[in-house]
Amino acid sequence: MSIWNKVQSLNQPAIQKIHALYGDNFPIEVRYILASWIEERVGNPEVDPDNPNHEQYILHFLEALIKEIELKANAMVNDDPYFLRIKLLGAVTNFKQRYSHDPVSLFRFLRHCLNVELTCVNQQEVGGLISQQPDDATAEINEKLSYIQHKTRETADLLRRMEQEQEAFAIKCHDRQKLEGIIHLHRMQTGATPPTQQTITFERNFAQQKERLEAELKQKITDLMRLKTELEEKITATVKDLSVLQAKVLDEELTRWKREQQLAGNGAPLNNNLDTLQSWCEDLAELIWHNRHQLKEVERLRQSVPLVGQAQGAGDGRLNVLSEKVTQLLSSLVTSTFIVEKQPPQVMKTNTRFVSTVRLLVGGRLNVHMTPPQVKVAIISEAQANSLLRNDKGDKAGDTSGEILNNTGTMEYHQGTRHLSVHFRNMQLKRIKRAEKKGTESVMDEKFCLHFQCQFTVGEKELIFKIWTLSLPAVVIVHGNQEPHAWATVTWDNAFGEPGRMPFQVPERVVWYRVAQALNVKFKSMTGRALTEDNLRFLAEKGFRSDYN
Repeated sequence: MSIWNKVQSLNQPAIQKIHALYGDNFPIEVRYILASWIEERVGNPEVDPDNPNHEQYILHFLEALIKEIELKANAMVNDDPYFLRIKLLGAVTNFKQRYSHDPVSLFRFLRHCLNVELTCVNQQEVGGLISQQPDDATAEINEKLSYIQHKTRETADLLRRMEQEQEAFAIKCHDRQKLEGIIHLHRMQTGATPPTQQTITFERNFAQQKERLEAELKQKITDLMRLKTELEEKITATVKDLSVLQAKVLDEELTRWKREQQLAGNGAPLNNNLDTLQSWCEDLAELIWHNRHQLKEVERLRQSVPLVGQAQGAGDGRLNVLSEKVTQLLSSLVTSTFIVEKQPPQVMKTNTRFVSTVRLLVGGRLNVHMTPPQVKVAIISEAQANSLLRNDKGDKAGDTSGEILNNTGTMEYHQGTRHLSVHFRNMQLKRIKRAEKKGTESVMDEKFCLHFQCQFTVGEKELIFKIWTLSLPAVVIVHGNQEPHAWATVTWDNAFGEPGRMPFQVPERVVWYRVAQALNVKFKSMTGRALTEDNLRFLAEKGFRSDYN
């Protein structure tokens, strides 16, 4: 049964999600009419849209897709819905205009849609059989996001109320000044003449009005002070909740994805929930930005009423601390979500073309694509990677360990997938500079990595971000006979390199069962079957050079 047939049995929210996914980029009618045809070609795991060698296949796919749609449309008889035929022919025109010069973007978009469909189907089919931990984590994060969004809306309402109160306060101040002017004018007119009963009554009425206005002004100041304190407390609590939630998303969920991506280098399955992570990060970015704006509004309102600022002078420092905290949260979010979506080959041969993709998860929400940044790539050694992390100067051009051709690219925003990314399709390592070797050290033990960096501004150029990220470690070879040793280095690193390590530290020894697990994963990914107990015992005896029980 095709994926599309299974999609039809999903619950209504899942179906709506999938229909919204296609949107204007790809008519859902085309997906329906050519369901099996699309799945067979787009779902082919041997086709990689980032591989330049597959560009011809993808071009032929687009041409064949247009022909298939035209055949279906022309074969429709009078009994078929007229609007469907018009929709199909409109899709043909749209695809020719939109994708003729960039068929890869269409293929990549359809691959993304199929992955989302498959994820929805799998979640429904095996929902009761799989571990509930990921679902519990997802539900918890979504619940906390909803809670913080609600608290941020409450703060926005409170800000509007405070602004209204300050406007009323300003009117009262104006009334008081107007009354004082009238009193002053009256006294100038009466001068030194003896007061009459009318003058005394007039003065008494003015005094009562002024006293009433003063009392109202004091009450307004008290109310404004209370609102300001309440606002600061609400924003403080919200920022604290944001900090905790962001740590969970970045330090737990995103770190888990990166670790799974590393293990996938050895053939382990990758739960590619990067779009879910992006959704969370985008929501966090939006909430942080709203709270940052609210703090600016509080400061603006405070400055517009000096009496409140003078009475609450100690509150200035609190606002400054909150503003710094919010800016730090945004900076941490932006720098942490600049990731290598598609890793370069971990055994890299000189003068051989390779591909890689980097992606900024919050780029779309922060409108970075309005002025798309340029990303530059360099290859650096393990020592240079350590130096970068220690000094956190990854944005500064420094020493590199080689020369890469076609090492710059501009980030592009893909409306259909909401991805802001850059695909390096034709990079080539021209030369490599190695460290001096001591004793029995081999070039196949030396690790390098790619260093990606870019710079952009956010919010009317008020914030400048210089961000960078590193790929997984790679071993550089110049000849095919170096490949087995290089893969041994990479496999060990992928299996035992823990998250948060300094580049690229791995233990020299681990217990046998962990080695056996790594070998089993690697073997299964290459052959389709797992190692048997006899296989593992044989490998253990080879490794220990003795009988193993």
